[in-house]
Amino acid sequence: MNTKEKRVVTLGEIMLRLKSPGHERFFQSPALEASFGGGESNVAVSLSILGIPSRFVSVVPDHDIGTAALGELQRFGVDVSFVRRGPGRLGIYFLETGANQRPSKVIYDREETGISRVRPGDFEWEDIFRDARWFHITGITPALSQSAADTALEAVQQASQRGVPVSIDLNFRKKLWNYGKSAPEVMAGITQYADVVIANEEDIQLCLGISAQGLDVTQGHLDAAVYEDLAGRVKQAYPGVKTVAITMRQSISADKNGWSAALAGPEGFTVSRKYAIDDIIDRVGGGDSFSAGLIFGLLEFPGDQERVINFAVAASALKHSIPGDFNLAQRQEVETLAGGDGSGRVQR
Repeated sequence: MNTKEKRVVTLGEIMLRLKSPGHERFFQSPALEASFGGGESNVAVSLSILGIPSRFVSVVPDHDIGTAALGELQRFGVDVSFVRRGPGRLGIYFLETGANQRPSKVIYDREETGISRVRPGDFEWEDIFRDARWFHITGITPALSQSAADTALEAVQQASQRGVPVSIDLNFRKKLWNYGKSAPEVMAGITQYADVVIANEEDIQLCLGISAQGLDVTQGHLDAAVYEDLAGRVKQAYPGVKTVAITMRQSISADKNGWSAALAGPEGFTVSRKYAIDDIIDRVGGGDSFSAGLIFGLLEFPGDQERVINFAVAASALKHSIPGDFNLAQRQEVETLAGGDGSGRVQR
């Protein structure tokens, strides 16, 4: 089969996103803006917009809101034919966008959602992976419940058995790990099947128990050597991991971040171009847009590590300018920015 016809598969949860208008506090005015989003679904949408066919696997309730969520994914070309319609709620998250020194705030309402009740054997992996060229998952799904963690482990095992490359965005979410297992207990077993690990320095420490000394993300300079050492520790602990991508966010305020990343892969250690993002519109989904850009680069630019990491960072930088969970930036826009044109001039 032509690789262009093969799909990147993601497994996870799509949620209803309810956001206070603009930079308002919750219910400062009696309105919430409704849209959809969620880690792995965000990746699927971004890849589809970039031109790589994608498939989202999940469990969504069989009612009008669940149908609307799937319709939103289909609008962007994502294949949802393997999404099960079953019992359980559609998860909700509430978002209050911060400003200046006031941080953004997320409140989850995800108890007893459809994906949290999924069990091994619920999905037909033979059919799901028949035309797959990549499989992506995050550390969010295993955090939801023991059965979701078991299903995530089954998924990476099934992908690995079929020779489908696996990427894992560790994505630690403290508010979700509530069912009696710690993140390292669960994520260590899943990560051993990964080809690519995506994370920031905190994710690596809290999900894998691997730490690095000398990091302070609030300062103006990040020492690349520390990140290189951290990536090396991950690869040493998990010999199957070929590539480690570490995002480097300097959190100066809610509106102003420095944004770059590093890639430790077969061609050595590469640090990306750095962006000063001084007017963040929406940073939710920024990590997912980086994951999508990285997967795209690894598939489209094999052997060109510098191009891969700069494409991923540029894709995510653009996401910070787009409201909502989904990164709507197209390939040419990302390549223009990655090539050095960040002027923002009107295009006529």
